[in-house]
Amino acid sequence: MSRRTAIIASNGGLSDAYKVFNIATAAAATDQEAAIFFTFEGLNLIHKEGNKQLSMPEGKEHFAEGFAKANVPSIPELAAMAKEMGVTFIGCQMTMDVMGLTTDDFIDGIEVGGAVTFLEFAKDADVTLTF
Repeated sequence: MSRRTAIIASNGGLSDAYKVFNIATAAAATDQEAAIFFTFEGLNLIHKEGNKQLSMPEGKEHFAEGFAKANVPSIPELAAMAKEMGVTFIGCQMTMDVMGLTTDDFIDGIEVGGAVTFLEFAKDADVTLTF
């Protein structure tokens, strides 16, 4: 069985997005199965429009400038890289229902499921992280 990394993305800021996609792409690059469960504000990270305008927490704006100076890919680019590398994206059905969102609001290729869907993947995970 291959190694697994399970990530819960429940926050929707720019710094959260970089953490989530950095770990997910690193896991995929080291031949691990990786899945991200996007819930609550974390859905912003895969929202077609929302992921282009994520904010940095107050007082941390210098990080955004640093990302740009270091030529770090944008969040939409990192999300596309993660998908290309085989990372599974699971959008939380309950949160989508509460917020009135559908799969059309999100980048292509996401799965929609509940906590049970994520837990099925995470039960065999070697690493589980929450951001």
